Amino acid sequence: MTQRNNVILIVDDEPDMCWALEYILNKRGYVTCKALSAQEALELMAQQQFACAFLDAKLPDMDGLELGRLIRERAPDMRILMVSGYFYRDDVSIQEAIARGVIIDLISKPFLQAEILRVLET
Repeated sequence: MTQRNNVILIVDDEPDMCWALEYILNKRGYVTCKALSAQEALELMAQQQFACAFLDAKLPDMDGLELGRLIRERAPDMRILMVSGYFYRDDVSIQEAIARGVIIDLISKPFLQAEILRVLET
């Protein structure tokens, strides 16, 4: 089992988006694991611990906020970030998720590399 110190879970049904996040994070020394569905993400979590997760808002098998709630139940200390082309930061459901501690922030697609690194370093 890999230790959770710098391992990041990327969950997005778009392989190109996973690749982009992996590229940004690997370049900064983070170890990444990717999942193309919520079910795959939950299976990875059963095998390994993660420091952080980047979740797409819309997955084929589950809403990203629901996945965030499930992850929060299993890993209360994990940093969970939503990456979305669907929601905006001022969306009521996103504000509620942040207030309840389900996610710590939302990054809108398309994003800049600096935005990804900023949320990791704060």
